[in-house]
Amino acid sequence: MTQHGSNQPIAAETRPWLDPEAQPFISIRGITKRFGTFTAVNNINLDIFRGELFCLLGGSGCGKSTLLRMLAGFEAPTEGQILIDGQDMAKVPPDKRPTNMMFQSYALFPHMTVEKNVAYGLLREGKSKREAYARVAEMLRLVKLETLAKRKPHQLSGGQRQRVALARSLIKQPKLLLLDEPLGALDKKLREETQFELIRIQESLGVTFIVVTHDQDEAMTLATRIGVMNEGEIRQVGEPREIYEEPNSKFVADFIGSVNLFEGRVEAAAPDLMRLQTDELGPVVTLPRSGLSRNQRIWVALRPERITLSRVRPDAATNVVSGVVQEVGYMGHMSNFRVRLDGGRVIRVTQSNRLRDEDPISWDEPIFASWSPAAVRVLTE
Repeated sequence: MTQHGSNQPIAAETRPWLDPEAQPFISIRGITKRFGTFTAVNNINLDIFRGELFCLLGGSGCGKSTLLRMLAGFEAPTEGQILIDGQDMAKVPPDKRPTNMMFQSYALFPHMTVEKNVAYGLLREGKSKREAYARVAEMLRLVKLETLAKRKPHQLSGGQRQRVALARSLIKQPKLLLLDEPLGALDKKLREETQFELIRIQESLGVTFIVVTHDQDEAMTLATRIGVMNEGEIRQVGEPREIYEEPNSKFVADFIGSVNLFEGRVEAAAPDLMRLQTDELGPVVTLPRSGLSRNQRIWVALRPERITLSRVRPDAATNVVSGVVQEVGYMGHMSNFRVRLDGGRVIRVTQSNRLRDEDPISWDEPIFASWSPAAVRVLTE
C-alpha cells in the first residue's frame, strides 16, 4: 500500500497504528453529534493513518454515516474536533476540504457519457478540456473502463457504474476519499469481485480511504483496520484478524462472524491453564488471562470453526461435550451443523469439506463436540 504523495509503502510489519510516535493523518477528538435530544455520535476518539483503507462497520443507525458526513463537512459536530493532515476542519466548508465523497447511489449524470461524468469536476474547476480528458483517460485505464468511455450510465452494469463513480471521486486527487456503502447496490458475486478491484485501485493511488459498511465480510476483506460501531460509539478498533479472533466484548464477538457464547465464572487459575465453570458446557479449560479473579463472572466465546465433531469421544479429559446433530447445511466448501447438547443448548459448528468424507456426519446422529484450550476467548463485558 503506498502513501499518498510519497510513494512509500506502508509495510505490514511497521503498521503505523502500532507506533506510538507515528503521526495520524486524520485525528478525531471527542466528536459528538446530537439531533435534538438524540445522540447519533457519542464522544468518539479515533486516529487514522495516511494510506489506510479504514472501515467503519456497524448496523443501521449506529452513527457511522453521520461520522462520515462530519468528516466530509456535510454535518457540523455538536462537540469535538476533526483534524485532517494537521488542519482543523471546524471552519472549512465541504468544497474546500482535501476530501471527496462517493455515495451509495453513485449519482451519475444520466445524459452524460462515462468520460464526461468523470471529467465534470475538473471542467467545473476551470481545467482545460485537453488536460481534463488526458486525466480522464488515465483514470479510466485505472478502473478498466477505457473501452466504455462513450457509453452512458444506463448502458453499464452495476459494477461498471460503481467504477465510474469511483473514477469521478478520485479524478481531483483528494487526500481522503469517503465511501458510504460503496458496494451496497451490487449483487453478492459482483460485490466480492469489486472488493478486490477497490483494494487494487486504492493501493495503486495511495489515497486514504474510509469506507462505511454494514457488511462484516466486506469490512474484513477490504480493511487495514476496522472500527466497530454501536449506538454512536466505537466499541473496538483493530485489524480484521484482531477483531475476529480477539473481540473485546460480547457485542463485537457476536457482531463479527458467527459465535457461540456461554455465561460462566472463573473457577481456578494456574500458570499454564485456567478453569472456567459454565452452566451449559460444564467445566471449560482455557489459556490463562491476566486480570481475572476467582468467581468472576465471564462469558466464553467459541467460534464454530474451532469446534471439532466426532462420533467417538476424544481422548481429552476436558472441553468435550455430547449432543445430537439437529441440522446440517451443506455449503460446498464447508458444512454448517446445529448440534443440540445434552443440556438443551444448541450450538453452531462449521467444518471444512476439503477432504471427501465417504461417511459424513448427518442429521440425528449422537456426536461429541470438542475444542482446544486455545480456541476459547474469555470476555468480561
